Amino acid sequence: MAIIGATFWGGLAAISLLVGYFLAERGLSTRTIGMVMGVGAGALISAIAYELIPESMFYGIDMAATFCLGAFAFFGADWIVDRRGGADRKDIAGEQVGSGSAIFIGTLLDNVPESIILGMSLAVGGAVNAAFLAAVFVSNLPEGVAGTVNLQTSGHSRRNIFWMWTALVIISAACAGLGYLIIRWLPGADGRLAQAFAAGTMLADAMMPEAFEHGGKLVGIFTVMGFLAAAILSVIE
Repeated sequence: MAIIGATFWGGLAAISLLVGYFLAERGLSTRTIGMVMGVGAGALISAIAYELIPESMFYGIDMAATFCLGAFAFFGADWIVDRRGGADRKDIAGEQVGSGSAIFIGTLLDNVPESIILGMSLAVGGAVNAAFLAAVFVSNLPEGVAGTVNLQTSGHSRRNIFWMWTALVIISAACAGLGYLIIRWLPGADGRLAQAFAAGTMLADAMMPEAFEHGGKLVGIFTVMGFLAAAILSVIE
């Protein structure tokens, strides 16, 4: 069944959180992580520019309003998470001292829109959006590293962190399946406005400050390479 495929792709995109967990255990340098963040940021911007926004342009002013709504919705939710102790959850230097639950919820907040859109794109186009999938996978990688480091700083055991990321992968997979079902269940729904909403949420929380702080000026080149790679995937699809 196609819903199984949607669930699989959603889990695959999120499994880089676990890859980030294992990389953090190996003591990957913050400079390297910063460069990966740059690639992920460039890929996300490219996927949004070439995939999500063009698909929703048909709706004109509705698309613009929904895009802005997504940005403000994420901003508000992110502000609440920050206030509850998750402000530095993406700090790859391990300076987060807030609650582990805030880090978990903040990461979940980042992953849910992406996973739902993956499922929707499969329902609408009959195939997974390779550029978007790659962008989500790469962007989750440094988040897995930073989250692991900060959860350890907050006092969580390696075993506990592993199961937290595993739970996030399962939830992301389920959300991708949900995105697929939404399109199938709602008559006339094509997911374009949902794509605009997700694009707004994804751009509202940038990885660039952390990337440049730890990766240096060379991050600019890696960001361009990430953008170019996602753009090429969009063109050849």
